[in-house]
Amino acid sequence: MKERIQLYDFNNLTKSLSFNIYDICYARTERERQDYIAYIDEQYNSARLREILFQLTEMIGAKVLSVSTQDYDPRGASVTFLLADGSISSEPQSETVLAHLDKSHVAVHTYPEYHPDTAIATFRVDIDVSTCGEITPLSTLDFLIDSFDSDIITLDYRVRGFTRDISGNKLYIDHKITSIQDYINPKTLERYDAVDVNVYQSNIFHTKLLVKEIDLDKYLFNTDIYEIPPRTRLEIIDSLRREMLEIFSGANVFQRDKIP
Repeated sequence: MKERIQLYDFNNLTKSLSFNIYDICYARTERERQDYIAYIDEQYNSARLREILFQLTEMIGAKVLSVSTQDYDPRGASVTFLLADGSISSEPQSETVLAHLDKSHVAVHTYPEYHPDTAIATFRVDIDVSTCGEITPLSTLDFLIDSFDSDIITLDYRVRGFTRDISGNKLYIDHKITSIQDYINPKTLERYDAVDVNVYQSNIFHTKLLVKEIDLDKYLFNTDIYEIPPRTRLEIIDSLRREMLEIFSGANVFQRDKIP
C-alpha cells in the first residue's frame, strides 16, 4: 500500500484535468449529416452525460453537492457537478469550507457539428474535472475514453498550489507522475499515436492521442460500405485522416476536397 504523506493541515492542492475528444463521421448527404447530429444529440443528452459524471465522481470517491444540467437548442448539452471530498461530513458546512469547495467540480459540454461543404461531421466533448485534496481524476481516464468514440483525445493535467507536511515543508504535488500516459491502459494506448508536452517544474502535463487505424465501416453513418466504389472508399479514408490530422495539429494544413 502507498505510504500516506503526513500533512500539517488539510490537503489543499488543486488538481485539474481537461479531457477533450473528437469523434469523426462520414455522412454522405445533407440529410445524413442532420440525422447524425440528431443521433448524437439524443445519444449524449444531458441525462446520459449526468449518468457518466455520476460514475466518474463515484470512481474518484467524491461527494456530489449539487447538479446543474442543460440541453441546448438546436444542439449540445452541458452538465456541472459541485463536489466535496468524500470524507467531508454531511453536516452543514461553514462559509469557509463552502468557499473551498467552489474549486471542486466536474463539467461536461458537447459540440456536435458538420462542415457545410464536405461529408465530414464531428462530435466534440469537453470534460473538466477540478478537485481539491487527495482526490485525483487521473484514475478515470480509461472510463472516460471508453465512454465515447474517441478518434482524437487531448488531455491537460495540472496540479496547483501547495500543502505542508508535518515539518512545515511545502509540497507542490502529492503523487508521482511523468506522463498522463502512465494512467491510461496500455491496450488503449496501442490504438493511438501519442505526443507529450510536459512542463515538470510547473506540474503541467499535456498529452494528445490520434487513432492509428481507420476502419471505414465504423465511420459511415446510414451508409453501407459495399454501396461505395473501392476508389471512393480510399478517398473517404483519406479525407477522414486529413480531418483528424488537422484537428490533432490544430491547424488547417490540407487543401479540402469535397467528396460527393
